[in-house]
Amino acid sequence: MTRTLLIPGIDGSPEPHWQAWWQKNDPMALTVHQDDWSDPFPEAWEAEVAGAVMQHPGAILVAHSLGCLVVARLLATWPHLNVAGALLVAPVDPTLCHRLRRFRHTPRTAFPVPVTVVASQNDPLLPFEDATGLADDWGATLVDLGPSGHINIESGFGPWAEGMDLRDKLAQRSQLWVRPAAIRREQPQREKVG
Repeated sequence: MTRTLLIPGIDGSPEPHWQAWWQKNDPMALTVHQDDWSDPFPEAWEAEVAGAVMQHPGAILVAHSLGCLVVARLLATWPHLNVAGALLVAPVDPTLCHRLRRFRHTPRTAFPVPVTVVASQNDPLLPFEDATGLADDWGATLVDLGPSGHINIESGFGPWAEGMDLRDKLAQRSQLWVRPAAIRREQPQREKVG
């Protein structure tokens, strides 16, 4: 079974966040911890995730919020890392929050692994049109959750079994993926959930 590395956003994902539930209930899920959850530095957070990937090669990365930008930076700057795929849930626009300003330079390139972006039509931290643009730039499949807020506790997401299904679909897709010698753009797909 493939290891799942959970990459929370700013302030972490304490219970009852779905990432905390996955960590507690899925023996193959492991949260990548940061030294400072409240004052994020891109290079430091990226290095922690890279270290976890090196310890668990072939893992699926499941990121939420700011964690999505950390994974985007990782895949753009460390394309040689052995990552099976990335599920990026509710990416953020770092210009909308002063605490995220250090992440304002988000990579806009196709990644060398299969990626699924899960977005909400009314996320206060990223307009849906911008999420669509990121998915296109990253060569990702876009999953539209409709009006689901920031896909967190405040918007009613507890264990989020549907997210595990999306992760499992991504893991299956990654088994068929042929890693390109040079980064090549995967044809984006659209999927409506709910």
